[in-house]
Amino acid sequence: MQYSRLGDTGLIVSRLAFGAMTFGTGKGPFAAVSKVGAELADQIIGKTLDAGINFFNTADGYTGGQSEEMLGKALGARRKDVVVSTKCGFRSGEPLLHQGLSRQHILASAEGSLKRLGTDYIDVYLVHRVDPHTPVEETVDALDSLVRQGKVRYVGFSNWPAWMAATAVGLQKQHNYARFRAAEMYYSLVGRDVEYDIVPFLESAGIGMMVWSPLAGGFLTGKYTRENPQGDGGRLTGFDMLPYDREKGHTVVDKLREIGKAHNASPAQIALTWLLRKKGVTSILIGANKMAQLEDNLAAANVQLSAEQVSQLDELTAPGALYPHWFTARVQDPPVAAALQPSK
Repeated sequence: MQYSRLGDTGLIVSRLAFGAMTFGTGKGPFAAVSKVGAELADQIIGKTLDAGINFFNTADGYTGGQSEEMLGKALGARRKDVVVSTKCGFRSGEPLLHQGLSRQHILASAEGSLKRLGTDYIDVYLVHRVDPHTPVEETVDALDSLVRQGKVRYVGFSNWPAWMAATAVGLQKQHNYARFRAAEMYYSLVGRDVEYDIVPFLESAGIGMMVWSPLAGGFLTGKYTRENPQGDGGRLTGFDMLPYDREKGHTVVDKLREIGKAHNASPAQIALTWLLRKKGVTSILIGANKMAQLEDNLAAANVQLSAEQVSQLDELTAPGALYPHWFTARVQDPPVAAALQPSK
């Protein structure tokens, strides 16, 4: 297993982390995702620990809290040896107050997560989504309170735009609040939007990125084909929320299979290995509802791609430039760029 520091902190985390969204029994669209019972959860956590994973991620919104409860029980006495991350922000009950990033809901959510996880501290506590109805000032103040109380050790965000996270960091510096040190963001071969603004911001601010859905909801495993778009009846049949060009995605999977043959590796392993090479990525969250899925993902830690293979995947999946990025690239000063070119 490979390890890295979480952003500019001294916290050492495994580069493959485990996401427990599959733990528990979900309803509605989550029924296609969450289907792991207690016995299998114990086996999965045992396998991840044996593989060297020390970073585990969940949220209070996963399966009504079942995910946190099952993760806490599965870790048991080993909890002190690992890093546990959880999140708040999504609705946790019917009353209007039971959602969002208000001080009231953040503090209440943290107490609930501590109880369900069976622990007296949360290593990394993330706000799960944007709350357009709560000032950022209120949110970062509440997170700082949790750190000062000793209930949370590091704070971060998930699914925020760069401008909002930068605003929060500015407020944290101004008021000497606990700084954002982690960001959980979507990133995959068919979803590279974070490369525009998020990755440069994270590097500048010393924030480590945890990647969710690195296999695009399972699409990059190759089990969803042109001939059989329903695959084996997995997650994408009931929880298909990621926007991407499906035909282009099939072309990417074809390339993953081609490269995989040279390494005796699955398409999923190649996709994960590519992501481990990307700038700004601290850890990749892998999830599983079958032991075979977990074992396949874990094997990605042993795959080594050549620079040429990485370049092939980069070129095949390069996102189109957005404004003002395309403008900036077109108006660079050629003489200065040439003068500053590193000597060979």
